[in-house]
Amino acid sequence: MLENHGSPSSSLAPRPPLLTRPLLLRFVSILGASTSFYLLLSVVPRYASTGGAGAGAGGAAGLATGALMLATVVGELVTPRLVDRFGYRLVLAAGLVLLGAPALALTLSRDLWWIVAVCLLRGLGFAFTVVAGGALTASLIPAERRGEGLALVGIVSGVPSLVALPLGVWLAAHTGYGVVCTAGAVAALAAILSVPGLPDRIRASGRAIGITEGLRTSQLARPAVVFATVAVTAGIVVTFLPLVVPASATGLVTVALFVQPAAATLARWLAGRHGDRHGPTGLVLPGLLLSATGALLMALTSSPVAVVIAVGVFGIGFGVTQNATLTLMYARVPATGYGTVSALWNFAYDAGMGVGAIAFGWLVTGTGYPWAFALTGAAMLTALPPAWRDRRTVE
Repeated sequence: MLENHGSPSSSLAPRPPLLTRPLLLRFVSILGASTSFYLLLSVVPRYASTGGAGAGAGGAAGLATGALMLATVVGELVTPRLVDRFGYRLVLAAGLVLLGAPALALTLSRDLWWIVAVCLLRGLGFAFTVVAGGALTASLIPAERRGEGLALVGIVSGVPSLVALPLGVWLAAHTGYGVVCTAGAVAALAAILSVPGLPDRIRASGRAIGITEGLRTSQLARPAVVFATVAVTAGIVVTFLPLVVPASATGLVTVALFVQPAAATLARWLAGRHGDRHGPTGLVLPGLLLSATGALLMALTSSPVAVVIAVGVFGIGFGVTQNATLTLMYARVPATGYGTVSALWNFAYDAGMGVGAIAFGWLVTGTGYPWAFALTGAAMLTALPPAWRDRRTVE
């Protein structure tokens, strides 16, 4: 059983500062990686679906996102070992290179194998940035302000999703794919300049926790499973929303892809502040229920208003679940376990998105979009038992 290494602060003593120089420098690499990732996240599936690869549009789009997430989850499992050997700075810099450089090559071919190869390289780079960067970020935040600090980090990483996700779709439609890919490459590569100013290693006491032990520990596995279930729908939204609505409704896609991350970013901030004062455990179940409700509402694909409301409701649940599960997992390990928590949580995030994209692409060919969304919402409720059990766990 892991110990509780962080709890809501009830003391009247002054809280430690949050915005330190290392954390501000870390924000630069967060912004660069997130901007690069989100600019292309919905663009690449559309690019793949319009290619002449012989696969159906839905299958090609799902395979593109699935390849990105497959490489990401594999990379996330090995990143803690790479950090132990090479340090934070080298792994983070390598991740930014792999995330940015392949984007420049994407438009050289519309063959599906080429697109998948680019997605695999970018997924590996993204894994390095989120796991190495996530563990480093957690070590730079005081334990007394962990929820608020992670919420602030969520805002910094959420701003690119708020702006870059819809902007990428808009730019692809109005300026072409080459412009979007170049912008995504520059964003990641320019952020490398901030890496030398970051700590390379963090001194910490306590027993190290490996990936295998983390997977076997229910205190970490339960919130990870819940978040993975919610992330399934996140992968579906960013991959298939541009394909669900008619081509004439590009404006609706842009609005919806703005509303979802906007709602998630705000909800993540509010959940963090609430969690620091009252604990994050009680937020996991409501976040799951809101996310499932949003997925069910997405079945109303014929109504533009319903689609926007649906992604907004899902975004709120997604943001709450993001902050609550991550804060909870960090609170249950010593600093030596931050790398493992970062790897497990991001593994849940990206595995969920990848599975969602691939499975939904297969499902929609037999059911159509409305039924596929309805079945997705119902399937999310299978995470209720671990969410309920974790709610009863005393932090």
